[in-house]
Amino acid sequence: MTAKRSSKEYTNESISALKGADRVRKRPGVIFGSDGLDGCQHAVFEILSNSVDEARTGFGNKIIVSKFQDGSIQVQDFGRGIPVDWNQNEGKYNWELIFCELYAGGKFDAEDYGYSLGLNGLGLCATQYASEYMDVEIFREGHRYTLHFEHGEIVGDMAKEPVTGKKTGTTIRWKPDIQVFTEIDVPKEYFADMLQRQAVVNAGLTFLLRMEKETGGWEEETFFYENGIVDYIGEFVGEDSLTPIQFLEGERVGRDRKDKPDYKVKLNVTFCFSNKLKLLEYYHNSSFLEHGGSPDRAVKSAFVYQIDAYLKQNNKYLKNESRITFQDVEDCLVLLSSSFSTVTSYANQTKKAISNKFIYEAMNEFLRHSLEVYFIENPEDAAKVVEQVLINKRSRENAERTRLNLKKKLAGTLDVMSRVQKFVDCRSKDLSKREIFIVEGDSALGACKLGRDSEFQAIIPVRGKILNCLKADYGKIFKNDIITDIIKVLGCGVEVKSKHKELASFDLSGLRWNKVIICTDADVDGFQIRTLILTMLYRLTPTLIEEGFVYIAESPLYEIIAKHKTYFAYSELEKTHILEQLGEEKFTLQRSKGLGENEPDMMWLTTMNPETRRLIRVTPTDAQETSRMFDVLLGDDLAGRKDFIATVGPDYLDVADVS
Repeated sequence: MTAKRSSKEYTNESISALKGADRVRKRPGVIFGSDGLDGCQHAVFEILSNSVDEARTGFGNKIIVSKFQDGSIQVQDFGRGIPVDWNQNEGKYNWELIFCELYAGGKFDAEDYGYSLGLNGLGLCATQYASEYMDVEIFREGHRYTLHFEHGEIVGDMAKEPVTGKKTGTTIRWKPDIQVFTEIDVPKEYFADMLQRQAVVNAGLTFLLRMEKETGGWEEETFFYENGIVDYIGEFVGEDSLTPIQFLEGERVGRDRKDKPDYKVKLNVTFCFSNKLKLLEYYHNSSFLEHGGSPDRAVKSAFVYQIDAYLKQNNKYLKNESRITFQDVEDCLVLLSSSFSTVTSYANQTKKAISNKFIYEAMNEFLRHSLEVYFIENPEDAAKVVEQVLINKRSRENAERTRLNLKKKLAGTLDVMSRVQKFVDCRSKDLSKREIFIVEGDSALGACKLGRDSEFQAIIPVRGKILNCLKADYGKIFKNDIITDIIKVLGCGVEVKSKHKELASFDLSGLRWNKVIICTDADVDGFQIRTLILTMLYRLTPTLIEEGFVYIAESPLYEIIAKHKTYFAYSELEKTHILEQLGEEKFTLQRSKGLGENEPDMMWLTTMNPETRRLIRVTPTDAQETSRMFDVLLGDDLAGRKDFIATVGPDYLDVADVS
């Protein structure tokens, strides 16, 4: 078979280059990292970056970001104003260079822009190219300048007029172009998150977010941290700190390679330890490093090295005990790093990670030394830290052992009959038909076994009341044979999450059933067993509930026999309705027998026949409410239980099983 050849020739003339705005409009992902909403949002960050850089150099202390109803966005600062007039050196207007030339800007050699977010001259021009329109208003040196762009092209000329007063600053309003991005409606959550992060790492700088309302007017929110990262960590940790908040700052000079020039690095790190919270956030030149890079590697190396050294020096490890890992430190560490450098190697234009070798080396050495001094000067803090790290480590190792043991215990093939006591399988291998009934007791097992359709219905009995999984720890849960038998039969594993990691992997594709049906008597004991089974599934396999695989088989309360016909009432209301329908007709009324007392044909008719049975699908809300009520009635809150019974108990006196 031969491939079909293209009818178009591949010649020298086939090679072309994108020019002007097309360099961005046809390939936005190259500049913004995505042609979707992420890319559109990054364009907002690029414009904001220029205003932040101005404020960081001491020009302006407030930045206003506005989102309009038409989807346009505006960033206003009170800096010196972008230079847009004639540039003698370049032989062009600066507005042409800044708004229409990629890699043109005023920060390549400027001394006061050494620690800038926007250094490569891409963001402002690229955003202009990717806009449906952009309006620019600049106040600078006694003049007001205005520019208007559409789809990457200037419309008209730059307007320049003299103004009185000392007002300076730049206002840029643009609407992202739907012809460039697949989605352009930037949500409020993005603006709020971005501005809060900028307020955190730019101490004393005010950010005002304005969202235009549909009915007119503005919804406003201000972000401001007088002491920057220290205030933020204090706000985050609140009363849950194990140690006082530490603030470290330093400055280093070095190079990434011997043949490269030296550059400056400023290091600002604030941290504390907590046994309840954890946080790791990295910023560089005010940009949030979602993927970390050099600072992240430095923190991991330094903290593990210094805490491990302390443990060894003070003989805190047990004999033959393995050393700590960063996971053990991270679980109790609250840390924010805000570094700056005059030379920065970002992973790409989106600035989500940096890779500078010297920044890693400088920060690693800086943190190791600072931690060593901190531990020496604060022995009580050091003792608390290493104790908590060891607790985390040993808990992680215990969890891992439990996971491996559980995985071994639950492992196996589909042939579980030989391993699960009294489990009765069905013949069908069609997962779309197979049903598993979790029934109450051995007597119910016998009735269900005789009354079922053995082609697609399987049964596993629950012997007595199972463990309360809501309160028991995982070690106790997985020592319970009834629970592990049910999990084995289900086949999908468990979703147990500890502080460190999952104890076992859950795989929905391993589920061997289309329906998991809980079948208990319609009495107090039956309801309690049903609740215990539901609670077990809610804690160990919540996805089965979320995806709608779990059902309750509703058992009738009454059997009403009239003229050789039997009616089933599942509630008092149904009983009343049936009796009203019978009128003067003679009938026999009796409480429905328990599952174990039913004849097989009656069991099939009331509980197992898909045509006549009643199944209630359990939803996540049902499960949560069940767990809440279970906690109230059988949990540890004795006072709460007394209050609940005192409040609602009188409503149920007529159905209470008391004498």
